[in-house]
Amino acid sequence: MYDLIGKVLIGAVAISVLLSSFALFVSRISLNRHVRLAGIFAWVLDLFYLPIKYFFCKLSDPRILDSWMVSLKNIAHYHAFGRTRNRIMLLPHCMRFLDCPAYSSRYGIQCKECGRCIVGQLKRDAQKYGYRFYIITGSSFVKHVLKEKPADGILVVGCNYEINKGMRFLRGKNVIAYGVPLESDGCYNTSISYEKIAGILEEFGPAGNSV
Repeated sequence: MYDLIGKVLIGAVAISVLLSSFALFVSRISLNRHVRLAGIFAWVLDLFYLPIKYFFCKLSDPRILDSWMVSLKNIAHYHAFGRTRNRIMLLPHCMRFLDCPAYSSRYGIQCKECGRCIVGQLKRDAQKYGYRFYIITGSSFVKHVLKEKPADGILVVGCNYEINKGMRFLRGKNVIAYGVPLESDGCYNTSISYEKIAGILEEFGPAGNSV
């Protein structure tokens, strides 16, 4: 009896290792090209996220894992996000200029569109395409935003860790997230190409239009 249980456990561990290893391989490929069954492989990586992240912390850099997972989930979510009708756009507060005159509120940081950084222009672009716009202090604020004003699509700008964390939180909540990673991250003065975000907004078009 105990031998049978031991064999079943060993088999389950072996299958888990093989599945997660293959999912990692596919997620790495997704950085450079489209992959099939991206949603299934993303689910596998979410399922084994903590043990996989442990090995990345010991042997590599956990930010690499998050970047692979965001890339994979973007492929999986692309068409579904294009069909969403009630979208919001989330920017991290770390993109603000150092002496930013914006103020905090229950709905996040309120941009005054002073022109010292690209946030004001992104706010206008997002609203033009029918997005509600928020500047938030972390992925945990997403829960508050959705509680106040529900949405079915979220365009998230941030570091790969925060984007992946938000995507994992939203899994199973009928909200489709699409991530746009920062080009340089940190606690302040982070950056991203305005043209990159503007291109993504144009690619998906106004909320409610199918891609």
